[in-house]
Formats: sequence, structure tokens, C-alpha cells
Amino acid sequence: MRAVRFHEYGDPEILTVDQTAEPHAGPGEIRIRAIAAGVNPVDWKIRAGLVREFMPVELPGIIGQDAAGIVDEVGDGVTTAAVGDEVFGLAATGGTAEFVVLSAWASKPAGWSWEQAAGAGVVVETATRSLDLLGVAEDMTVLIDGAAGGVGTAAIQLALARGARVIGTAGSANHELLRSPGAMPTTYGAGLAERVAALAPEGVDAALDTVGAGSVPELITLVPAPAQVVSIADPSATEHGAHMTSGETVAAHGLAEAARLAAAGRFTIPIDSVFDLQEAADAHHRSQTGHAHGKVVIRIQNP
Repeated sequence: MRAVRFHEYGDPEILTVDQTAEPHAGPGEIRIRAIAAGVNPVDWKIRAGLVREFMPVELPGIIGQDAAGIVDEVGDGVTTAAVGDEVFGLAATGGTAEFVVLSAWASKPAGWSWEQAAGAGVVVETATRSLDLLGVAEDMTVLIDGAAGGVGTAAIQLALARGARVIGTAGSANHELLRSPGAMPTTYGAGLAERVAALAPEGVDAALDTVGAGSVPELITLVPAPAQVVSIADPSATEHGAHMTSGETVAAHGLAEAARLAAAGRFTIPIDSVFDLQEAADAHHRSQTGHAHGKVVIRIQNP
């Protein structure tokens, strides 16, 4: 099969499309003929070797953490998928390949494109895990710092579905992206506390940092206790009494919930750009700029 691999750590240009052996589904897993794969910040961090200490990769490695496609192999014990089903989910093997083994999945919503489905797995799971840690529920007010990215836009929609009020930070050019599903946008940076207080005079119950740009200490001042702040990108968060979550547990239930909400018209995956398989380096460049307005996706093959 064809797969996007890296043989050493480095810049996006090290990515190559190689022929390699097909993976097969083990117990509790399924294999898909992948139609598209998402590109997430963790992908280029892995490729660049920035997280090798706690996410080691046996080289050469196939890049990618999520994908969408058509089930063509079902492992022992699987009762929630059958050959021919259209699904999306989290890759147990590299996601940017013609065949991908999934460890967690949900049915692809009929209204989603393959690109939207491919871009959903990681951001939905990460957002769900973070909101679960924060105990986000009805009538809470949640602040999402860096709300215009993939995890941020997913977290907005999932928090709103739980009945929470959401304030999101983003550059002014992205405020409509936040306002559209129902969040209250504000700019990030100096003076955040004053701007948040104007939007939520009764205070904020929980805060999620999706960027890792050093905002955790300020976020802590806005919530009742440091433990009501979760970061997905700042390892120093724990030094301040906040939580850092990086996939130590997997909130797989979030995939089915997102699919249910999508079917009801209450959840979507905004797409920034779509690249062909041989353009994987360009896709990584786009993601790595930090300026994508939605998900970056790699198209692998036709359905």
C-alpha cells in the first residue's frame, strides 16, 4: 500500500510516499480502506521530533492519528462495525495510508464529507477528554483559549451541546467562526481578564488552553480553583496546579456523540484546506503555520 512516512525527524520535506506492508486488524480493532486523513498539530510535532521523549516512534513511521474510510476488515470481538460500513476514528497504525487500523471509531454522519469525517477523530476525542476532566455541564461558563483551531471549534460545539455557555479567544478575523455555533468571542492577550469579566460578570467555571502559549497562570485567576484549568499543550500547567492532558486516557465515547450531534445539525468540522497524498509536506506546512481556519486534511483515494 501507499503511505506517507518519515525516515528521520525533521522538516515537512522529509515526508515521502512509500510502498509498505498493509496492517491488519487485531482483536477489538477494525481496518479501513482510508479515503482521507486529518493533519493535527501532534503530527508535525512527532515528525519534527519535538515529542519523541514521551511519544517515541519506530522509524520509518507512518504519519497521522486519525482517518475516515470504508471498513474492509473486522477484528475478533468487534460488534459495532461490519465490512462496508463508512466510519471515522482514531488510528492504531499511521493514519495517512491506503489502509489504516482504527482503535476507536464511529459511523460517518451522512451529511459529512469524507474530509470532515477524516478531520474529526483527534479533535473530537481531545475536546471530549478535556471537557470531561473539567466536568463541563449545563449552566456552566467555559472559557476556551485558542478557540479557532480544530480542538477549540470542537470543544465549543460539544460544550454548547452540554448546555454550557462558552467564551472563546481568537484573533478578530476568526470571531465569526466562534460566533456562528453560539460562542462569545473575544481577543486573546493582555487584558483578557477584563474582557472576560465583561462577557461573564458572574465569572468563569472552567477554562481550556488549546495553544500552550503561557496563558495558564492567567486562566487560573479566572476560575474558582487551579484544577478547573486544563491544557492540552502546556506541560508546565501542572506546576501551577492545573491539569495537562495528552491522551493518557481515550475518550472514545466522544466520537459517537459528535456523530449523533452532527446528524442533528448541531456539530460540524470546518475545513481549511485539502491536499493530495503527494502533497503531505504542503499539508504539514499549512498546519504548522498555526493560521489554518479549520482542519487540514489529506485526501488519500476515492471511495
